[in-house]
Amino acid sequence: MRISSSMIFESNVNAMGLMQARVLQTQQQLASGNRLINPSDDPVAAARAMSVTQADATNTQYSSNRDAARSVLTVTDSTLQGVTAAIQNVQTLAINAGHGSLDATARKSLVANLTSSLQMLVGLANSKDDKGNYLFAGYQSQTQPFVDTGTGISYQGNDGQQMVQVSGSQQVAASDSGADIFMRVKNGNGTFDTNAAAANTGSASISIGSVTNPASLTGNNYSLTFNVTGGVTTYDIMNTTTGAAVSTGNHYVSGQAINFDGMQTTISGVPANNDVFTVKPSTNESVFTTISNLITALNAPAGTNMTGSVNRALNNLGNALNNVLNTQASVGVRQNQIDAIQVSGDTLGLQFKQTLSNLQDTDYTKTVINLNQQNLALQAAQMSFAKISNLSLFTYL
Repeated sequence: MRISSSMIFESNVNAMGLMQARVLQTQQQLASGNRLINPSDDPVAAARAMSVTQADATNTQYSSNRDAARSVLTVTDSTLQGVTAAIQNVQTLAINAGHGSLDATARKSLVANLTSSLQMLVGLANSKDDKGNYLFAGYQSQTQPFVDTGTGISYQGNDGQQMVQVSGSQQVAASDSGADIFMRVKNGNGTFDTNAAAANTGSASISIGSVTNPASLTGNNYSLTFNVTGGVTTYDIMNTTTGAAVSTGNHYVSGQAINFDGMQTTISGVPANNDVFTVKPSTNESVFTTISNLITALNAPAGTNMTGSVNRALNNLGNALNNVLNTQASVGVRQNQIDAIQVSGDTLGLQFKQTLSNLQDTDYTKTVINLNQQNLALQAAQMSFAKISNLSLFTYL
């Protein structure tokens, strides 16, 4: 086959063009620091890099989610600390209310302090996070959860907890239901609640009691009615749910344990004739209701026996405080959980970046050597082409 000059020129020009393209590509790798200028440079590495990049972006999003959840939980923890302090302040005021020699002025002062504490507590319960969402409204984060309806504090939120995806397999609750913290506080001892009738005229008070035999509990309502005749005090125990008498004509001794149907309580002091004490299954009583009831008791005429009201308030406030402390402990556990996941997430992020670096980053030492070799080959090709292009018989004529 005859090789024409045009074929020689075309072949050499194409070869040098490829060499120049390789030099340009190598220069781009050095300039950008990325060895994968085009996916075709290394299809396997490019596909792997895309997969790792997506995984790294997902991990980064989880990290952002963790930051957001941590921020809300930090505000929640701080708010619950304020709630704890407010309830403890109310407990102190309740203890002061139990002082037997309180006059009308002292009661009025306590009422003012309790009213202020109640308003403060409602304000804390309506706290917001840094994005303006209510902390304790459940899913209804834009709805004020606690509202004074005129007859008491009502909960307008729901029982939902805002769940945040903090890793590929884990979610963390970033919020808590205000109903569980402030509204669903079991009164009494958590099983049954004791109370003195408002019409009682004696000085006796009843303890919160305890469970002695869970198997004997009926879940019914009971009344203890006192009879004072000829200086002798007795009492009758009635199951007011069934209407049956549990026992009658029981001799009363102040402070002596009274046992019936798996329950035990004590009544201390001097009951008057027809004084009644009730025993009912525990129900939910909000901390706001407890404080309001104490305020109502303090607004009663001076000389009214406050012992029962104060004891009941102190017991229910203790239950409310336990609710808050349990929630605060749960918040702390979730904060620790996020911190632990964050450590793993940060480690995973470093691994992703290292993998991407291995796949994409230019090896400068190796690339510089390649560039020098490519330049040398290009220069040799150019020089040899210059000599070959001058090969002609006319040169020697």
